[in-house]
Amino acid sequence: MSQYKCSCCGEVFDEMPLCFGNDYPAYYFSVPPDEREKRIEYGGSWCYVDEEHFFHRGRLTIPIIDYHEDLVFNVWTTISEPNFCIRMDLWEDAERINQEPCFGWMQTNVPTYGETLSLQSIAIEQGLGLIPEIKIIEEKHPLKIDQENGITFEKAISIVDEIMKIEHGKS
Repeated sequence: MSQYKCSCCGEVFDEMPLCFGNDYPAYYFSVPPDEREKRIEYGGSWCYVDEEHFFHRGRLTIPIIDYHEDLVFNVWTTISEPNFCIRMDLWEDAERINQEPCFGWMQTNVPTYGETLSLQSIAIEQGLGLIPEIKIIEEKHPLKIDQENGITFEKAISIVDEIMKIEHGKS
């Protein structure tokens, strides 16, 4: 499939969009807008609130078993303060890929997978300049099952269609 036509607006894309994400962790929005500048530190792939709630962005990948690309979500998870400090200290160190995976709670709702906020996850560091890989470890959740087993291209299209409806305010 070389082109993708949005099912809700008819827009044609050269390729099917397969990467989606959120700019901020869900917790960010619990802070009133007029307090965010004082209470939140944000660096694109990391964020902390009130110097006590720490978050980082990672890539959650769902393999598409009958297609040459995967479905990717840039998601946020919590991270402990000690692990956050280690991550920040080692961000430009190639040895960071040797770090143990970090436990966290999802801070992003992944469309079409029901409630995904607060799912248990681990973050696995990647090479320099790359955000961690996020693996869902919550037993029996559909997102974990699809991440482990992959999905068909047909299911990927239905997920993308739903996301496009959400983005266009039609869902």
